[in-house]
Amino acid sequence: MARIVVIGSAAHDETIRLAEPLQVDAHLNGILEGVRLGGGGANTAVALAAAGHEVTLLAAVGRDAAGDAVLADLVAVGIDTTSISRLDQPTTRSLILIDPTGERTVINVARCEADTPPDRLRTLPADVIYVRSRRRDLAPLLATKTAKALIVAHLPPVEPGIRPAHVLIASSADLDAAAIQNPGMLGLATSGGLARWVVITAGAAGARAYAAREMLAVNARCVRPVDTTGAGDAFAAGLIHALIEGQPMADALETAVRFGTEATLWPTSGLPASAVQHLLRDEPHGNPA
Repeated sequence: MARIVVIGSAAHDETIRLAEPLQVDAHLNGILEGVRLGGGGANTAVALAAAGHEVTLLAAVGRDAAGDAVLADLVAVGIDTTSISRLDQPTTRSLILIDPTGERTVINVARCEADTPPDRLRTLPADVIYVRSRRRDLAPLLATKTAKALIVAHLPPVEPGIRPAHVLIASSADLDAAAIQNPGMLGLATSGGLARWVVITAGAAGARAYAAREMLAVNARCVRPVDTTGAGDAFAAGLIHALIEGQPMADALETAVRFGTEATLWPTSGLPASAVQHLLRDEPHGNPA
């Protein structure tokens, strides 16, 4: 078991399952599926806690009923919420539109975020720090931890020195063509020369990992997605867990792709604990194509 600090959002996701494909200038039908725990930080934290790790989430929620519910949901799945800030803002809320193929569209309705970075990171014990935030003021804090913890960070933002991390993760959909063609330069620039690996995900096409003199590729198994929300967050959880367990990147990438693929088979934003347990026993389940 490792001590993991996750920096990111915790939200309530309101989901609508569409009866037809999402399109501009259309009158669409859908079914409200209710509200569920979401947010990129929370999604990854939930999966890591289910894998047996001691997880602290650095996030912010409002002093409202939604914030109370988010905290209760996090505590129920074993997340340490003592470092979550309560702010006089609405709790982060998103509308998740799920089309008939399981692909999701996220509409951020409210975002709860502190004005300053979470300085309490300096004193939190951590074996791993995962950054699932687009804040541009985290670099000085992360720099204080690089010698003591494995730092994994999701991109964007993509700017020189903005993410001093040992492993960078990005979706190909979030990168421009130049970055995808030269991931090594992307990693060196964004991490200030610290990154050992740059991992780029490509949805159903799997993922690739790039080091100075090595490239690894893993294809995803073919499935019929139910809901692709949080697949990238599950991927990150699988990668972090595998690296903590001492797996080389080739094996860790396989684990991450299995986590990400499995997440698409559940009508949830975060990977359920039962699914994580099956994955750890190397027993993927759900709706194979």
